[in-house]
Amino acid sequence: MKKILSIALAVLMLTTAVLTFASCGEKKDNELVMATNANFPPYEFVDDGGAYAGIDVEIATAIAEKLGMTLKIENVEFGSIVGGVESGKYDMGMAGMTVTDDRLKHVNFSTSYATGIQAIIVTENSPYTSLDDFYNMDADGNYVSVKDGVKIGVQQDTTGDIYCSDTVENFGFGSENVTSYKNGADAVQALVTGKVTAVIIDNEPAKSFVKVNTGLKILDTSYTEEQYAIAISKENTELLEKINKALADLTAEGKIDEIIKKYIPAD
Repeated sequence: MKKILSIALAVLMLTTAVLTFASCGEKKDNELVMATNANFPPYEFVDDGGAYAGIDVEIATAIAEKLGMTLKIENVEFGSIVGGVESGKYDMGMAGMTVTDDRLKHVNFSTSYATGIQAIIVTENSPYTSLDDFYNMDADGNYVSVKDGVKIGVQQDTTGDIYCSDTVENFGFGSENVTSYKNGADAVQALVTGKVTAVIIDNEPAKSFVKVNTGLKILDTSYTEEQYAIAISKENTELLEKINKALADLTAEGKIDEIIKKYIPAD
């Protein structure tokens, strides 16, 4: 009898655990779940009132409205966004994310909704005044090696991290000369404290970081230019089509441009 009771109790506990697990994080009906990394102003950040704000947040909200859905934002590590979208944990990923060959192996991307520029942040008294200053060049002006002492700070898993960690032949710095940080703020702090020579990060966040950290500047020379898009599961082609339609409508209505100009006023 004790044995039977023990087995029954074990089955009951297992059933309860399974039901509890299934209910945790369960998506509500008509909810559009967006994964982001809210440490990337002006695209996504937490405002003074503790709410999510930024270009991506407002565009995602407008998309959700077009689809007749309610937006739910999950603030996660940047490097976990693609995997989470691929597995179906999140419906989409928006975090100033660009399309790369590696990411395309795991997720689909919407049409582009904004252009990003990778900028170079240095200290105001830095001897580095252009991209060329970081490299040793041959007689024909080709980069052959990175100068001694050059250390580049980046946000981990971003395209800045990917590009900078590439070889010199591909206009990178070599992974041995690149330090990846959890977020852009940590990379900039490393620059302020002299741990890295420069930080390479998207231009608009770069402006925000320079604004709040005295003694820094952005070089006139940009590192690269890229297009931002929304990551969506390869299994959810219906959502991809709906989001592309919503983006096209919002663009035609001038809403996308209005949102971008709200956070990035014309110079």
